[in-house]
Amino acid sequence: AVVIACLLRPDPLRLAQERAVRAAGAPDGGADTGTGKESDGGTSAPRAGAVPPAGRHDVAVGTTVMVLTQVVMIGIMTMTPVHMLAHGHTAQAAGLVISLHVGAMFLPSPLTGLLVDRIGGRRVAGASGPLLLAAGAVAALSPAGSAPALGAALVLLGLGWNFGLISGTAIVTGALPPDRRATTQGLVDVGLAAAGAAGSLASGLVVGLAGYPALALAGGLAALLTLP
Repeated sequence: AVVIACLLRPDPLRLAQERAVRAAGAPDGGADTGTGKESDGGTSAPRAGAVPPAGRHDVAVGTTVMVLTQVVMIGIMTMTPVHMLAHGHTAQAAGLVISLHVGAMFLPSPLTGLLVDRIGGRRVAGASGPLLLAAGAVAALSPAGSAPALGAALVLLGLGWNFGLISGTAIVTGALPPDRRATTQGLVDVGLAAAGAAGSLASGLVVGLAGYPALALAGGLAALLTLP
């Protein structure tokens, strides 16, 4: 918090708001084409803070991607240590697998952000589904006694979640005017927390009824819903 307060200057949200105000004050309603003419055919600019229908659709898309990847990741991650301990692995081995998973969740973030900038949030979001399916398949097919195989599955799981979270966030924030971004992102984060809690609770029931491989495979298949 201290580093952010001291070094994150200017505040990106404030900077975006100031730019939006300056753009709204342009003679053509915000799109300076250099021609001196209005680019909207004389119609008035949208009301400040209003989200157009296309923007609302993008918010729904980005939120859905984040919620899906959150449920799948939390469900499989939660039960992996339980699965390992039940098959004779040590707590140290389970901890190492989870450490690799957490690293894969966050360390690739700068590269994922660069990828979103280069090819777009929707394509990266689409890639999250196959990554999570691969993670679920590897986890389901891994021998219960193989910590390296489960570790590889959890690395793929973390990477798929990373793709979904960053691309979904970019889609949501890119669709909103600056004065709506923080509020909407806060609501989305509440949804992610609820989705994570639901995934964690459901994962234990699924493993109890059908086993860990069924959970992993079902989660991977569910992640493919990000594609449509």
